[in-house]
Amino acid sequence: MTTMAKKQVDLSKIYGRIQFVRSFPDYKVQVVEHFPDLRVKKVNHFPTKPGLWKIVTSFPDYKIQIVNHFPDFKIKYVNHFPGVR
Repeated sequence: MTTMAKKQVDLSKIYGRIQFVRSFPDYKVQVVEHFPDLRVKKVNHFPTKPGLWKIVTSFPDYKIQIVNHFPDFKIKYVNHFPGVR
């Protein structure tokens, strides 16, 4: 009998150019208010640290799909102190 393992995500590497998609994402993400796995700050320049996301429409580093159930990880949008908890 085989079991499906949940995709292990190295959250310290999830930053850079992010494109939101409806299908074929790299990761499925749920936006929450409490107990996030990653705190995300949207930036316009220099998304060079964990949790800093520059939202783009082409040439992304990662494709993200926003879901309500069964995410790979959970995020919270913040203005200060982005990154892994």
